[in-house]
Amino acid sequence: MTDNDLVPAPLLTERRGTASGPAPGHVSLDERTTIDAGPGTQGTARWLRTVLGAATGLPLADGSGPHRILLRVGDEVARERGPEGYRLSTDGSVADADADADAAVVIEGGSPAGVFWGAQTLRQLLGPDAYRKAPVARGERAWDLPPVTVTDAPRFRWRGLMLDVARHFMPKDDVLRQLDLLAAHKLNVFHFHLTDDQGWRIEIERHPRLTEVGAWRARTKWGHRASPLWNESPHGGYYTQDDIREIVAYAAERHITVVPEIDIPGHSQAAIAAYPELGNTDVVDTASLTVWDTWGINPNVLAPTDAVLRFYEGVFEEVLDLFPSTFVHVGGDECLKDQWKESATAQARIKELGLADENELQSWFIRHFDRWLAARGRRLIGWDEILEGGLADGAAVSSWRGYGGGISAAEAGHDVVMCPEQQVYLDHRQAPGEDEPMPIGYVRTLEDVYRFEPVPPGLSPEAAAHILGTQANVWTEVMENRARVDYQVFPRLAAFAEVAWSDLPAPGERDFAAFERRMTAHYRRLDALGVDYRPPAGPLPWQQRPAPEGIECSLGRPIEGAPPNV
Repeated sequence: MTDNDLVPAPLLTERRGTASGPAPGHVSLDERTTIDAGPGTQGTARWLRTVLGAATGLPLADGSGPHRILLRVGDEVARERGPEGYRLSTDGSVADADADADAAVVIEGGSPAGVFWGAQTLRQLLGPDAYRKAPVARGERAWDLPPVTVTDAPRFRWRGLMLDVARHFMPKDDVLRQLDLLAAHKLNVFHFHLTDDQGWRIEIERHPRLTEVGAWRARTKWGHRASPLWNESPHGGYYTQDDIREIVAYAAERHITVVPEIDIPGHSQAAIAAYPELGNTDVVDTASLTVWDTWGINPNVLAPTDAVLRFYEGVFEEVLDLFPSTFVHVGGDECLKDQWKESATAQARIKELGLADENELQSWFIRHFDRWLAARGRRLIGWDEILEGGLADGAAVSSWRGYGGGISAAEAGHDVVMCPEQQVYLDHRQAPGEDEPMPIGYVRTLEDVYRFEPVPPGLSPEAAAHILGTQANVWTEVMENRARVDYQVFPRLAAFAEVAWSDLPAPGERDFAAFERRMTAHYRRLDALGVDYRPPAGPLPWQQRPAPEGIECSLGRPIEGAPPNV
């Protein structure tokens, strides 16, 4: 493996020797290799022993000497490249005077996070076998490293993936695996979509029916909501608070922040099914509602009452105890206002507050929790619909309906995470072929994702400074298990990671052919990790679109350029 195969691409690579083999004095990890972890880098040392130790069979014990991997937080790297920057050297070159050059490998980071990202690059340099869970037979000097210095830092500080576990529940071990895959791609935010109409996935001790009732549905729509097919098996599951603590701790060890999402005031039928008093009881028989079993935009929304505010304050109190992240996501998207228009209670609240309409009523609802979170040292973030009716000063926006919401928010001084559905919704199809599973949304190829630009052209420097970063979103309506999630997410997540991390030129000037060449090596890493990605040539037979015998129907909504009923 060479330094020319790194994904995402680093800022700068300086190499001695030739591409055909190691230069004299090359570095090779062997039984003598130890790890010398400086202050703040012990977590990376543990990760290296766990991951590289398992793959290589090497002990990688604590120790000093010329064969060690030296881990340090360096002041010079911090000044020049920021906290997540790093410098990795296997050729005796170091940046910081405090780092000892007498080591086989030196990783200096601007912070412990920077050291960890440098360790991820070290793993890539060792080749695909470094991604295995057990050693494989290799010849002598099996763990050669190219003589190289890699200097690197991310473009954005928010580099995320949103995973929807409400539509289809993902067991805890699979969530932990997703965190490992994020870390391998230098992504540092895991947006955890925990509640929706189709399921409530987090234990709230003071409101046990949220999981006793809200975590389970009787059946599931198979395909898009236009499909007449159903899986008649019950579906559900939830994370205990101990599960959540484990997930958050596991992420923190990998320098990933978990941002929880509790969706309000729409996408709330699972909660209303558990506690009917949360709904608009003066216009709907909420006691008859069950957890929703299909997809789409649901009309059942929370009532704008003080009792509902107190209920969700209790929910968020427990959420804050579990998640230390600065940001807490409150959803706020696709909130239909029909019930509020018919509800005497909602109309009385609009009149009492002197609001203009139901959009301002939603804004009042969101502003309440913005103030509530701010009083506890946290920040609210929501989907771009929260801009409608006005937005509290400290709130941030996830811009999903294209660039427009993000542009408006940034120009108004709000922080923004760019995640437009037209570019980075990874549940959308990767190709237009008939054998692609579940034809949802736009066709977005690997190259399309690679040419995504998170900062819209024309933004003023002041507005552009409010683009915190970007994330890819994975909605799981038609992803019923881990293999289906893998297929939709990969390899496109590798392209997205490069967009989020690397200092790429403008979209039209990006060298996609070179990225494809580097992906040849990266596919072998994904193979070693057991990722069921979409192969470049198209889906494998067991990944193809299912065709139930004797049934002629659409499994998904029409896509761009597709004929009817595809």
